[in-house]
Amino acid sequence: MAFGRKRKVVPFRSAGELDAMAAAGAVVGAALVAVRNAAVPGVSTLELDRVAEAVIRDAGAVPSFLGYHGFTGSICSSVNDRVVHGIPSADEILAAGDLVSIDCGAVLDGWHGDSAWTFGVGDIIEADAMLSEATRLSMEAGIAAMLPGNRLTDVSHAIESGTHAAEKAHGRKYGIVDGYGGHGIGREMHMDPFLANEGAPGKGPELVVGSTLAIEPMLTLGTYDTDILEDGWTVVTTDGSRSAHWEHTVAVTEDGPRILTVRP
Repeated sequence: MAFGRKRKVVPFRSAGELDAMAAAGAVVGAALVAVRNAAVPGVSTLELDRVAEAVIRDAGAVPSFLGYHGFTGSICSSVNDRVVHGIPSADEILAAGDLVSIDCGAVLDGWHGDSAWTFGVGDIIEADAMLSEATRLSMEAGIAAMLPGNRLTDVSHAIESGTHAAEKAHGRKYGIVDGYGGHGIGREMHMDPFLANEGAPGKGPELVVGSTLAIEPMLTLGTYDTDILEDGWTVVTTDGSRSAHWEHTVAVTEDGPRILTVRP
């Protein structure tokens, strides 16, 4: 008797579990909005961190970043040439024109939400605004590929295609940050599979109803190469170019992709 190979699928949740993840995601969304509202010139990234933590704890949730492998913040605050994993600090003071990427996670009733966005402090130059817009469009292209029957790298390819479409529309090139990407998520923040932000379609595990991924493109105005600072966390562009980061936790449903980290 011959048995076929069991098909590999991206881990999936029940409808009720997706609702529980959406509740955690809503806390993250509220924290991000509160942080953006507080991000004015003269405010430190540590103050933004305290805003996020207060929102998360007031909702009965726990910041999932705080203490993660020793990380000291409830958010990652990555300003200008910092790509991801910036550590909130009392010494880092926001100024008008800064481009700020905030990544935030919360766990509620054992389920994780993870989301990020990039915004300007006051008025920002057009190139920075376009960079953030291109990154958002890349994320949305990836979200649109969260369909039953698609494969993991169909999402990667959609993100990359979204970047190239933005390049065409904006008349410039963007760097797709090498080596970083999205991930599975559920009862842990980072789960398999790893989701690359570029690549050929049609490979990897299959998406099924209930599959969840954190989709998070990172683009720069220059290089795709990065370094990690001496703090062991902060990822920076090697050429000093500015970077943007957008992320949503997303589920596959019969009615199309469902964003689980909706912002109020």
